[in-house]
Amino acid sequence: MSKVRTRFAPSPTGFLHVGGLRTALYSYLFAKKNNGTFILRIEDTDQKRTVEGAVKNLIDTLNWAGLNFDEGPYIQSERLELYKKHAQQLINEGKAYYCFCSSEKLEASRQAQIAAKLPPAYDKHCRDLNPIESQKRVDAGEKFVIRMKVPLEGEISFTDIIRGEVTISCKNVDDQVLLKTDGFPTYHLAFVIDDHYMDITHIIRGEEWLSSAPKHIILFKYFGWEMPQMAHLPLLLNPDKSKLSKRQGDVAVEDYKAKGYLKEALINFVALLGWNPGSTKEIFTMEELIQEFSLERVGKSGSIFNVEKLNWFNQQHLRLKTDDQIIELIKPILIENFGDKFGDKFPTIISKNY
Repeated sequence: MSKVRTRFAPSPTGFLHVGGLRTALYSYLFAKKNNGTFILRIEDTDQKRTVEGAVKNLIDTLNWAGLNFDEGPYIQSERLELYKKHAQQLINEGKAYYCFCSSEKLEASRQAQIAAKLPPAYDKHCRDLNPIESQKRVDAGEKFVIRMKVPLEGEISFTDIIRGEVTISCKNVDDQVLLKTDGFPTYHLAFVIDDHYMDITHIIRGEEWLSSAPKHIILFKYFGWEMPQMAHLPLLLNPDKSKLSKRQGDVAVEDYKAKGYLKEALINFVALLGWNPGSTKEIFTMEELIQEFSLERVGKSGSIFNVEKLNWFNQQHLRLKTDDQIIELIKPILIENFGDKFGDKFPTIISKNY
């Protein structure tokens, strides 16, 4: 196996979701277990959703959690020419095409499909346009997107490290937009190109991307590039087994940090949301997680995010702290509330009263 290279590739849309923390953690653990490299990549191609300050917040939160990246952060919006070049290559090779359909036409087609109880998908209206005529329309300044040409027949099969053999019919794969009207790539194009040029060996991401995997496999094949191995992580669930959401509690890592949870406890808790160490052991340090982690022991079923269990982990990790470490933990809180009026006597005062 080539030297392991994994990446965490969040969008800068605000806080770091605990599901994102788990993805970053598993990518970090797998890289470190195999003496590999952990990369941070910021996927900001959807400029409308980008939140100012989110990149710094993401980096600060990862560093707080102890997930220090070896390379990056790489910023996708700084690599636009690379994506445009490869989109044009697909056009030239007949593996993609210009689409001139307006948003109104696309919405009308979508509503008609819904009314007919069909899954919404692009109707391929522009797929067979004469390439010469299409180029003339582009040169004349008509707005367009670039779509990939998905094979009309056949199946896409791949082996997922967690889920085993997965097969999806090409008939269920849409002609995905690769380059938008604003010149920015979609996630699907940018991620494939970046994973290739960054020599990523293992793609570790959430289950919600499983249905998109065939699009990505097709693109890797179209470019003639080696496909990284994939591992799709199970969903995180609320206690009622619905998808984890803010409606039923905190979902941001920053929320738990602000409430005073220990990073060791949060990391330990999140690590076990899907991964089974193969023993009854529950308390792990980061070093122990690195030694014992494997993707093969990650299950397929969703995992319940139980705050009571997180509280138990926090208690256990607190008990592992020395008196001096406890003092350092509570000192900033007391100073924030009462001011730094204790001076050098602070540890003595704390030890006498606690």
